[in-house]
Amino acid sequence: MTNFLQEDQARMVRKFFQLLRLAIGSSSEVPQVAKDEWPAIYALALKQTLLGIAFDGMRKMGASAEVDPDLLMTWMGKCKLIERRNYKHLAAVVKAVGWFSKKGFRSCILKGAGNALLYPNPMHRVSGDIDVWVEGRPSEVIAFVRSIAPKEKASYHHIEFPKLDDIPVEVHYRPCYLQSPWHNHRLQQFFATMAQEQFAHEVKAEQGAFATPTASFNAIYQLVHIYNHLFQEGIGLRQLLDYYFIMLNVECGPAQPSTFNIQLTLRRLGLWKFAGAVMYVLHDVFALPEDKMIAPMDEQRGRLLLEEVLRGGNFGQHDESHHHLQGAVGHNILRLQRDFRLLRYYPEEALAEPFFRLWHFVWRRRHA
Repeated sequence: MTNFLQEDQARMVRKFFQLLRLAIGSSSEVPQVAKDEWPAIYALALKQTLLGIAFDGMRKMGASAEVDPDLLMTWMGKCKLIERRNYKHLAAVVKAVGWFSKKGFRSCILKGAGNALLYPNPMHRVSGDIDVWVEGRPSEVIAFVRSIAPKEKASYHHIEFPKLDDIPVEVHYRPCYLQSPWHNHRLQQFFATMAQEQFAHEVKAEQGAFATPTASFNAIYQLVHIYNHLFQEGIGLRQLLDYYFIMLNVECGPAQPSTFNIQLTLRRLGLWKFAGAVMYVLHDVFALPEDKMIAPMDEQRGRLLLEEVLRGGNFGQHDESHHHLQGAVGHNILRLQRDFRLLRYYPEEALAEPFFRLWHFVWRRRHA
């Protein structure tokens, strides 16, 4: 366990990990949680946006889970809200895909709804925004969105879109990016090569069908997404649990897809070391078996990643050391601090990040 945790905190975190493994079926070991420890488990689940998953683990414990009735009722109520939002989210996803199709754009739903379908209980994964990758040149997609909502702001990879059934929507013309210019160039080439397969890869939910990326594509794309958030604001266990289920569904050995080699692609994009860090965390937290890994575990970098995850929670929102830095200036100071902290482990991306941020500022002004 990471060094910044006190002994009692580390013990509680280990019990929380056991509960998550029980929930997702990667282990049958039942954690020994005393009645007065459940509020701390609940707080950890809330911090990591995993209330529904942890609740499933608690239910599997049966009578051995002695939870205070008031806490249990609160927890059940939160799970009902998660379920209702997920039904609403999936309906909005299907509506969004159908709407773009009528406008002449093929689309693909990134992360969210597609990831949820990989879970044992999809309705207990906390949903967020709708990220929809729309086929077309960036200038074409931006012009289309602004013909409907002229004031929406664009960034290098997506543009904001009016809410759909009160759910925020981001329209992507690039799934994501790397801050190192040479690695980002290769990444965008990879996306262009793989795009047609993703727009054609349809899955079905109760609310209807929609396209979502293949597991092999997600092995690259969602690793980049996690890597980006590590540098920009922090990352939580929910995103890593998504990646765990992707690993269970991707072919890592000789049978992996012939369109591209995952390991070679990771090396070409400068992601090999980070992939090893993620594999360590997935093994340590969720008990991912080694035959499902896309890279050898890197314990040193993995411990650093796990510390970032436990310190900051979902997207770094719970890192108390950041609360004194507010506004644009504070945000930029935090980014520089994060770059410096990660420089030893990921030098190319850390050195490129401040320059990318400056370039992106100019890009956004030009496309405002």
